[in-house]
Amino acid sequence: MAFITAFVRDILSQPAVLVGIATLIGLMALRKSASDVLTGTFKSVMGFLILVAGAITLIGSLDSLGPLLTEGFGIRGVIPNNEAIVALAQDVLGPETALIMVFGFVANILYARFTPLKYIFLTGHHTFYMACLLSAVLGTAGLSGAVLVIVGSLILGALMVLMPAWADKVMQKITGGDEISLGHFGTLGYMASAYVGKLVGNPEDSIEDVKMPKGLGFLREPLVLTAIVMAIIFIITIIFAGITFTQELSGGQNAMVFAIIQGLTFAAGVAVVLVGVRMILAEIVPAFKGIADKIVPNAKPALDCPVVFPYAPTAVIVGFLSSFVAGIIGMLLLGPIGLVIIVPGLVPHFFCGATAGVFGNTTGGKRGAIIGAFVHGLIISLLPALLLPVLGALGFEGTTFGDADFGWVGIVLGYIARLFK
Repeated sequence: MAFITAFVRDILSQPAVLVGIATLIGLMALRKSASDVLTGTFKSVMGFLILVAGAITLIGSLDSLGPLLTEGFGIRGVIPNNEAIVALAQDVLGPETALIMVFGFVANILYARFTPLKYIFLTGHHTFYMACLLSAVLGTAGLSGAVLVIVGSLILGALMVLMPAWADKVMQKITGGDEISLGHFGTLGYMASAYVGKLVGNPEDSIEDVKMPKGLGFLREPLVLTAIVMAIIFIITIIFAGITFTQELSGGQNAMVFAIIQGLTFAAGVAVVLVGVRMILAEIVPAFKGIADKIVPNAKPALDCPVVFPYAPTAVIVGFLSSFVAGIIGMLLLGPIGLVIIVPGLVPHFFCGATAGVFGNTTGGKRGAIIGAFVHGLIISLLPALLLPVLGALGFEGTTFGDADFGWVGIVLGYIARLFK
């Protein structure tokens, strides 16, 4: 039984497998030939694996930057990282997390089939993380056994349709169509960015239309701009961290060479992510017509946040930088107001901040991308600090959940459950 539970948990936590299964079912429902079914399924899986490879490259570069920031600026505190907190939780919450995840998927399908919210949430790792959060918060509040699993599954399934529904109108503006939605538990931050963008800016004044002088025309290439910006960030950080520490971190490589290579590596990771996203969309959108027609009428795939990156690549970089700056400011403010210091996590600030930049740009152009992503950065600095008390023993592990929806869901459920307890 333990083997089966672990197998199901690991299968359902792999977004590549989930997208492959969805594509397979959709193409079979469309009565495609065996060759087309096999080709489409494998290409969708490979697209996700390409996306993951790009994300790993990005994270590797950011992991090099983290120690430099700590050494150079003396930053200490809790670092939000979804993967780290979930790994720590598995020793005590593994079975509950797996069961909530499995039945949460079932609840997602039932909600999509029998309510107007026709979204199938395909970001498997985020489903896994949310299942872990729910098992931790509800368990700390006193629920256990079947009640914990049932309540957690119903809440998870509801979130898997409600969050894509909330973001759907903005997603239609971003993509220029109605074929996909967003399936990522950072939606509160993205929608806050969109609302702020609407208040402060003009969607016609897109940051993608910024004119560059001819001599700086190379900066209109998003990947080139990404590489330059990241290399500059590395160089500044290295100056404060010191050459000796940097060479120890880089295995003896020249510090300036290390900075340039890391900037280029980060940009290469972004390029790989974009290739993976385009490959996924090319296969899963046609396949989902089969699912919509046969299983869940009018169903829409809700996909991971990098799906928006190709639509506004400049907003991606601006959003990341603005969100990260807000994270630094938020860190400086948390201590004086009596909260745990949340060190800006580069991974959530990149992926979520970039997405917030795209959302803000869509509703408010340049101002929306900058100010909206900045507000997002403040949100993912404050919410993790407020979340720690409701995580029980997990709140003392030196890390926590990073993305916005984990914060508000955990806080709300934690305090509601305590009232009933």
